[in-house]
Amino acid sequence: MPKTKTKSDPNLGPRIRKRRKQQGLTLQALCDKAELSVGYLSQVERDNATPSLGTLAQIAQALDVGLEYFISTPKPEDSLTRADKRPQFSIAGSSIVYESLGAALPGAELSSYILHVPAGYESEIVHHEGEEIIYILDGEIEQTLGGEVFHMTQGDSLHYSGSTPHSWANRTDQAARILWTGTLNVLHRKDAIRMPTPMAANDNV
Repeated sequence: MPKTKTKSDPNLGPRIRKRRKQQGLTLQALCDKAELSVGYLSQVERDNATPSLGTLAQIAQALDVGLEYFISTPKPEDSLTRADKRPQFSIAGSSIVYESLGAALPGAELSSYILHVPAGYESEIVHHEGEEIIYILDGEIEQTLGGEVFHMTQGDSLHYSGSTPHSWANRTDQAARILWTGTLNVLHRKDAIRMPTPMAANDNV
């Protein structure tokens, strides 16, 4: 079993706790997945114990990230994305394509995507922790926030709390693109389907 903490990365425990909460896991759920005791993992998250490399690998696997997520220091170039090489994916059952702008920085809270929204798309009503900012790059979007409807066109933006019930729709016959930034991470969803190549801005999906 890993030893009591002496000197180590003071951010390791908070990074693990933050990632666990991003994944919606309780401490017990993470312990079950990583095959660790609640008491020990609680000490790790409070930086009162330092996990061995093997134990940290178990935690990383249970949190659906690589070991480097906790032990590597990203280089500035790791955060650069090129327009023609950005990762793209879709969620099973959805016609929207997400283009990832953010980097997997240890402990990062923000996520950012370009959403390619086909004509006629309408989302479900959702609410969750965190906050969101949307900026309309192309096309038109009808955003409903707390029962109030906002008709948004190119250049418009909206910043709101995720706890407010919200939904949006593209009621036109043209595709739209939205720049989305927030604290809700969809990149690691297990039902994500990677796209083979970047799509053009005006493609319907």
